Amino acid sequence: MQAIDKNTKKRLTITLSVICVLLQLILAPNIPLFEGRINFMLILSALLAQLVGGRYGTIVGFLAGLFYDFCSTGPLGLMALLLTVSSYVLGMEVRNKLNDDPSVSITQFAIATSAVCVAYALALVMVENVSILGAIFIRALPSAIVTVICYLPFVTVLSRNRGGFTLSSNHSAGRSNKLH
Repeated sequence: MQAIDKNTKKRLTITLSVICVLLQLILAPNIPLFEGRINFMLILSALLAQLVGGRYGTIVGFLAGLFYDFCSTGPLGLMALLLTVSSYVLGMEVRNKLNDDPSVSITQFAIATSAVCVAYALALVMVENVSILGAIFIRALPSAIVTVICYLPFVTVLSRNRGGFTLSSNHSAGRSNKLH
């Protein structure tokens, strides 16, 4: 069982949220790959789902998706639904996956990102009347690729910073457990 320090979880959530919101508003619209854009809200929801998981990660996924929907021209609620489902799936184990093996986290994120981007593109096919192949190969796959590339620095920092940014509330790490 993982004991979570509430203050560390709040600080981590606020820090990651501010960084990802700023990057989503400033950087994502200006760096296209074909018609694909970076989805920093997907990165935020996946990171917190993989770090904390459970209900907390799912709620963060919903709120991040809602923020994305309000900032984009797509259908309202679609990304909120997709990020809620992906956060639930990524955070089902309710443990810090980034400290175990970051390569597994990256693989899970790449699969979830591909699924979210393809589902979003297919939904836009119905709304915007564009071709399915164009939506998948010109929008969804480039979006997934650049989002996974932008996820790598986050997972590298959060998985290597074990001493200063842990979610454990074990304050007796340096003390001996001898009976006096």
